[in-house]
Amino acid sequence: MNRIVVVSNRVQVPKEGTPSAGGLAVALDDLMARRGGLWFGWSGTVSKDTTHSVAMTQVGPMQYATIDLTAEEHERYYNDFSNGTLWPLLHSMPGDMGFDRRSALAYRQVNQRMTDALVPLLRPTDLIWIHDYHLMAMPAMLRARGVNAPIGFFLHVPFPSPDMLASVPEAGALIRDLLSADLLGFQTSNDVENFAAAAHRLAGATRLASGNGLQLGERRVRLGAFPVEIEAREFAAMAETAWRAPATERLRRSLNGQNLILGVDRMDPTKGLPQRLAGYRRLLETRPDWRSRVTLLQIAAESRKEVMVYRDLRMQVDREAGAINSEWGEPDWTPVRIIARGGARSTVAGYMREARVGLVTPLRDGMNLVAKEYIAAQDPQDPGVLVLSKFAGAARQLGTALLVNPHDADELADAMDRALLGPEFPGRPHALQPHLAEGRYGALAAGPCRSYAHHDFQGFGPIHAGDADGPGHEQLGRTALNRPPPSRIIPSRLLLFVSPPLQIHAPDDLPILRARCIGIAGTGQQFGIAVARFFPRVGGSQSPQSRQRLLGLSQPLQDPRV
Repeated sequence: MNRIVVVSNRVQVPKEGTPSAGGLAVALDDLMARRGGLWFGWSGTVSKDTTHSVAMTQVGPMQYATIDLTAEEHERYYNDFSNGTLWPLLHSMPGDMGFDRRSALAYRQVNQRMTDALVPLLRPTDLIWIHDYHLMAMPAMLRARGVNAPIGFFLHVPFPSPDMLASVPEAGALIRDLLSADLLGFQTSNDVENFAAAAHRLAGATRLASGNGLQLGERRVRLGAFPVEIEAREFAAMAETAWRAPATERLRRSLNGQNLILGVDRMDPTKGLPQRLAGYRRLLETRPDWRSRVTLLQIAAESRKEVMVYRDLRMQVDREAGAINSEWGEPDWTPVRIIARGGARSTVAGYMREARVGLVTPLRDGMNLVAKEYIAAQDPQDPGVLVLSKFAGAARQLGTALLVNPHDADELADAMDRALLGPEFPGRPHALQPHLAEGRYGALAAGPCRSYAHHDFQGFGPIHAGDADGPGHEQLGRTALNRPPPSRIIPSRLLLFVSPPLQIHAPDDLPILRARCIGIAGTGQQFGIAVARFFPRVGGSQSPQSRQRLLGLSQPLQDPRV
């Protein structure tokens, strides 16, 4: 069995028997528990150690390899370039962006140091999965060190237009670095298109005729959109339990019958918190009937406090919330409650079920799982309403939510008013609830490999990387950006969309489609088998009878593409 090597900026080594804190760790828990593997990255520690030693920790089947950063590396690589340049750039917020050549150099130096520390730990048959904007230079650096193993890269945040990207001098070089990977994953098809256009304009790459990849010189790279998902049923069960727990009961008593509007975000400029408060202020100004009948609870955990923009944002949010409370508040009513720290995921799930309105209004977001968690948390018999920014990646999937422009305070106020009105409001997410039963918001697929989180990989036998330019490359994982949705959903716990001309050749006893996975869903471009770049043809024949057994169908399936 091929080992998966996950590479991310931050690695939080869990303690035996304790759940993961969240984020990428939650996304990969089940995959690693089944399969084991190596997780490599920064320990989160800033130290004076200049020996660059790697700390190894074994937790169950999972091995963690971490390195420390020096204070200068942390400041220039992490604070200045990753979060001061790339984060606002990728979120199309140039006003918050700065650029310093010394920080850009430090970014490359840390990427190189992490590459040099990782290479001795790799095996020839590893599958390498790199995450996010902190490590965009690493695919090329791994190739330069002679690593030929398959490399996947997933960007968790949006990808901007070529014009926006060109504002950073380093952008063209970083795109060329990414093109050394075999598979590049993004949250939405819009991000895929933006990257393809930028790669053509800034790096000279050309689009393959199939439309699902790029070519730069002799190298071909596949692109795909893989929306991050959640474990909807699991989250729904947790929310139902938490709704009856003491924490939610205390919140309910404190509201004294008022309607709860809930926002859950990091304290980050991209989340649109000042704009959200402006919309809430407009609601109270223009709809006086809601005064003393509604409370906004905004949980906004502080992050990146070393970055000036984030510190300024905290002061701005506190100032605006205080102004609303002093202007509209009553002795027995506080219009806005701000909590600048995170809470237990289960507790927040209970709050979501209690809230009549979920307010998810980022200025720009790659996906935003809070929107999906809010839907999953709802009581199917009496659900709340999701007010969602049209600039969040989730808006492409959650079209029956109330979609708003977060820059427009009046539109936000209108949406909150409609959401609060009553159970017959057509935007209440009754229409979203069936998706939960279908598993549409199933696996928290933080990138392409998550599509295999519940697979029985042993059924595939050895995984061979193959050659990016070899036979069948353009057929495998064809995301087909302009194709109609596929016509068949596999009747098992794996929802697998098959888009022609994908071909899988398998032995009769190979349980490809008996994988225990839920939630690979959406349009043709979102099917998880696009990761087949890493699993190109498993040999053997595949008769109609064997396909019938694999799919669990009552009649043989004649279509060789399935």
